[in-house]
Amino acid sequence: MSENLALHEEKVPLKSRIWVSIADAACAMLNTFVVSIGLTYYFTSFRGMDPGLAATTWLLFGIWNAVNDPLFGYISDRTKSALGRRIPYIRFGAPMIGLAFVLCWINFGGTQASQTVMFIQMTALLFIFDVLYTAIATSIYVMPFEMAVSNKARSSIFIWKLIFSVFPLAVPLVLWGFIKPEPGTNPFTFQIIMAGFGVVMAALIFFSTYFYKEMHFQQEEEQLPFLKSLKECFTNRSFIVFEVISFTIIYVQTSLMLGLNYYLAEFSIPAVPLYAALGVGIVGGVFLFVNRREPWGVKTCTMVMAAVFSVGCFLMLALGRQLVPAMLGMFCFGIGFAGGMYLIPLMNGDVVDMDEHRTGLRREGMYAGVNSFITKPAISIANSAFIWFLTQNGYNFSGLSGTQSAQAETGILLGWVLIPGILLGVSFLSLFYYPLAGKAWDEIKHTLARLHVEKEKNLLASKGIRYEG
Repeated sequence: MSENLALHEEKVPLKSRIWVSIADAACAMLNTFVVSIGLTYYFTSFRGMDPGLAATTWLLFGIWNAVNDPLFGYISDRTKSALGRRIPYIRFGAPMIGLAFVLCWINFGGTQASQTVMFIQMTALLFIFDVLYTAIATSIYVMPFEMAVSNKARSSIFIWKLIFSVFPLAVPLVLWGFIKPEPGTNPFTFQIIMAGFGVVMAALIFFSTYFYKEMHFQQEEEQLPFLKSLKECFTNRSFIVFEVISFTIIYVQTSLMLGLNYYLAEFSIPAVPLYAALGVGIVGGVFLFVNRREPWGVKTCTMVMAAVFSVGCFLMLALGRQLVPAMLGMFCFGIGFAGGMYLIPLMNGDVVDMDEHRTGLRREGMYAGVNSFITKPAISIANSAFIWFLTQNGYNFSGLSGTQSAQAETGILLGWVLIPGILLGVSFLSLFYYPLAGKAWDEIKHTLARLHVEKEKNLLASKGIRYEG
């Protein structure tokens, strides 16, 4: 058997692929409830906290997040334990994040606590929850890169993560609609349900760690100092291009999901055919990129994704008032969404591999932290830009659905798809400068795969353990 064939046949057990995806989905669902849906509502609308104080909490949280993610990535890269660099944070962090999640919904000081007590509670619990979430989520995010080297093997993991990604999107929204406490009501039932949900999700995360493993040789290698490690990320050309793509995808997904609600409310376009077109596009995109990833390569697939996504944006901008073009636009959106969920993690893995080729070190955590630092602002910027377009075009925020002016409708289209279309075009062009493709890159991947096996064998041999990879 040739060395190239050996890499081609690298496999990850099905149970490992499923359980790391379950852990990823469970962690994301907890975060969706706290950060995206529930915490602000619970403290402001239900408990009566001053919205200005809540805004201050989120401002402080944003500053904290800017430091938190790269710092933890650096720490996890330097972690040494019998379980590896990532699994300890997932396994032992699980019960703690479950507890933090439960505490978010307990009324310390009573429902009518002072504004100061509520501010301290919300801020402290949000920070504690986020520290635990960062430790667990970052570790889960990089696990596929610890479990496999070949894009074929990593792809087999990301397909399952893509399947399970439906749950963090759907479950919190549906469940919250049924259980959210109304002002003046007793929150006991809500609190019990949330406590149970937190315990179940934490248990899934905890038990998942017994079904996948990481290579241990990395933790025997000395890591660079923090500032030098940070600098090395930005001297990696492939990382710069990747960040352009990664930022764009987060921005575009945020903008399109936000704008869709306004579009459906103001335009006389039926929702069912649009959602159907979106769904067909997502399924078609998954099949397209999974089947073409190997013959085309990740770079070419990503260029196709960016081009189709961008075409969908400009098609919607020009002809979004008509049903058939709107359906075609949504179909393109579906292909883009599928490509973003599937291809971006593969690109990230390649970028980390190139860094290892350059530095001799595995620094998945550092790269994940810096990536999060760069891409998280895309969510805020997308929201702000959309609101700006609406405001500039005379959108009446207190008006009833279907009563906006023609100019306001144009503002919805501009805010919804103009900047995403431009960013996707820029991303397409930036990929011409992405170096991780072709035979030379394939050979580097093969070399890294062989190197990992040899390092793992040598490490285990030094401990009197036989390698069984």
